[in-house]
Amino acid sequence: MSVDAQQVLGHYGLDGAAIEPYGTGLINETYRVTAADGARFILQAMNPVFDPAINIDIDVVTRHIDALGATTPRLVPPVDQGEQLWVNRDGRNWRLSTFVPGVCHDRLQSPEQARHAGALLGSFHRMVCPLDIKLHGARTVVHDTPRHLAGLRSALVEHTDHRYFSQAAPLAEQILQAAEQLPQLPDLPERLMHGDPKISNLVFDEQTGAGVCMIDFDTLAHMPLPLEMGDAIRSWCNPKGEDERQAQFRIDLFTAAIEGYAAEAGSLLDPAEWQAFVPAASTIMVELAARFTRDALREVYFGWNADKFPDRSTHNLVRAEGQLNLHRSFCAQLDAAEVIVDKAFRA
Repeated sequence: MSVDAQQVLGHYGLDGAAIEPYGTGLINETYRVTAADGARFILQAMNPVFDPAINIDIDVVTRHIDALGATTPRLVPPVDQGEQLWVNRDGRNWRLSTFVPGVCHDRLQSPEQARHAGALLGSFHRMVCPLDIKLHGARTVVHDTPRHLAGLRSALVEHTDHRYFSQAAPLAEQILQAAEQLPQLPDLPERLMHGDPKISNLVFDEQTGAGVCMIDFDTLAHMPLPLEMGDAIRSWCNPKGEDERQAQFRIDLFTAAIEGYAAEAGSLLDPAEWQAFVPAASTIMVELAARFTRDALREVYFGWNADKFPDRSTHNLVRAEGQLNLHRSFCAQLDAAEVIVDKAFRA
């Protein structure tokens, strides 16, 4: 346990509360806190990549969701920081939020789970897309594919002496070749999006399996909706998860997820948006493979699992190869995927 974490609780009037590491996330340092009266909270030390002002945006969005009567975690203000929603201690930014009971999955295994995931994200989009807010802490747009491909090319030039260069270079060449075949995405309006709808950022009811809420809003951003769905699809429809090389796209999971999403948010989307789901998913798979390979050489961004891999580069190379293989599997099923989307939204 971090000594800092225990000390930070004093800023919330929770001195002496029980605290334990929580979750499988690799970005923020996360703990579950249990107060003397049994109340539970989530305490996080934010990764420096996030501007703490994102907490202002998180508060606005989750207040809105709460006002609509839906379940969502809410930030808990410190008792001694005025109106500030976080605590800075020794250069680290910390925040406390309410705890939402439920279960998170690292990967989906059944169409039923996928249908619940699609319905949950669709419900979330219905609630937040109408919000007209200027984000305080938004990062540079995550899904800028040309920028990420350029970053990969630069890393290949700058890190020829890297210990894993001989493994990264041929993988990068395959990724760049795949990128040349990507379809051109249409110019679509930007909407307020979660920004990281991977399956572990969805909470499900432990008994019924139904979706409960979205969590981890550090990536809130305005972007075309198909990019968000593309990111969801690449995460949800790969039951191998991100830590396996031999990823495979499951069309049955895709079908259920799209049907669940369309049932909740179909009327929200213009046809041009849902018609871009398949090319956007293909794009995100290649983009993420490029980002993982770049960080295998730069070793500065993605968190890594020290229990499973000897170093950050090894983990990133496995993840990159997995995304590339997922893309290949998806490309073999593009026609079927297009039919599934068309059927779900025209219904």
